[in-house]
Amino acid sequence: MSPAPAKVTADDYAARRDAVTAKVDSGIVLAFGESEPLVFYPTFFQMPNFEYLTGFDESDAVMLILKRKGAPTSTMMFVPTQTPIMARFVGHRTPIADLQRTMGMAGRNLGQLRPTVDSLIATGLPVYFIPAVHTGDWFDQDTVTFGARFISNLHAAHPSLVIASLDSAITDLRKKKTATEIGLLRHAAQISVRAHREAMKAAAPGCTENEIQALLDGTFRRLGGDRPGYGSIVASGKNANTLHYMKDDDTLHDGDLILIDAATSYNHYSADVTRTFPVNGMFTAPQREIYQMVRDAQEAFVRQIKDGISVNVASDSGRAVIANGLTRLGLIESPDATFDGYAGTRCPAAGCRQTALYALHGYGGHGLGLEVHDPAQYYDTGNLFKNGDVFTVEPGVYVAPDYIALMPDTPRNRAMKAKIAPAVEKYKWIGVRIEDDYALTDRGFDWLSRGAPREINEIEALMREPSPQLPGGGTCGSRRRR
Repeated sequence: MSPAPAKVTADDYAARRDAVTAKVDSGIVLAFGESEPLVFYPTFFQMPNFEYLTGFDESDAVMLILKRKGAPTSTMMFVPTQTPIMARFVGHRTPIADLQRTMGMAGRNLGQLRPTVDSLIATGLPVYFIPAVHTGDWFDQDTVTFGARFISNLHAAHPSLVIASLDSAITDLRKKKTATEIGLLRHAAQISVRAHREAMKAAAPGCTENEIQALLDGTFRRLGGDRPGYGSIVASGKNANTLHYMKDDDTLHDGDLILIDAATSYNHYSADVTRTFPVNGMFTAPQREIYQMVRDAQEAFVRQIKDGISVNVASDSGRAVIANGLTRLGLIESPDATFDGYAGTRCPAAGCRQTALYALHGYGGHGLGLEVHDPAQYYDTGNLFKNGDVFTVEPGVYVAPDYIALMPDTPRNRAMKAKIAPAVEKYKWIGVRIEDDYALTDRGFDWLSRGAPREINEIEALMREPSPQLPGGGTCGSRRRR
């Protein structure tokens, strides 16, 4: 492994706070940290916005910045007072008296937060808050955290109080990654690469998904990762067609593929890496055809990326490779062919594209940072890649006969299903995703996850190497080696 990268400094955190609150003239700015977990697995991990502004890695903390006439007059950190017996149970917290020295902020007892805020509100100051949320695909607002309850109670107690979110300010700041952040993400990616290489060497018929997951997660921690950046996906055979499969308890079978989507968080910054490879170390001919199509789509997308280019241009390039490839293999009728969509889907009048039966999640990816789905500049109007963007590129193709069978029973769909049936049978249950991490910088395009084999010959060569020892000792399964 390369040496540990530079970390975010106290001056960096202070500059971030100044940037987020720059448009606040006078007011109370509140940022809420993560609460102590109800149970101790998974362990405490700081709320991303709070981490971004403070770097303070302890639970149940609230930061208050007081601004008057455009200048911050004080910054305070409110934390619980810890009893000696609690310290014996959960370890020592930073003493309140030490917060000024360690964080550059006056320390206060958390019990003083509400009286302090009420007294400041009484002077006529508005309240601004940093949302205490995790990035999610399926929700739009936070409803459960301490921060959300605190703000709701303020509304109830002070009906005329001006309360405003600084969500857009911190989101805009988090979109563009600094050189330090890119260095942390590169290190997270390289730890993840090491884990993927070990998994490729270890996998064999007879192994179980959980054995491979244990090897991945153990490698993350052994090499300095905080924890898995997200639930590790180790999906063999049919399981690879479930995009977020996380049971990881099935047995690997000879002739199947295994899809691993797993990466570590390092100093809170998360990588995101996916590789798909044959359980027995050798791709079959149908597996090669699907795999190479996905790999070509990834490369077509990546070739387009540079500062000022629209993500739509890159997506169109990846889409063309997949559409032409699926047509060539007989899985769709033509690159632009459509079908009558599933109930609840939004399709144009002409129908949904047949490519959507197999390419379920697009051709590019998402921003990376403190969260595995982090803000990125190219999400803005125009969808233009810009220097400072860090993101994944992750095309995938999944041939799931049961999903195809659920299409509405219409004349058009029946005719299409009859035509593609031989190809669906030939490629059934093959699921392939290839995902890498990239950064755009002033010095060019940086492939952060370089080193995890993704070409067919590279994968097969690595899988001929001896298996590493698994956690608990020994190896698993029995792979035929050429």
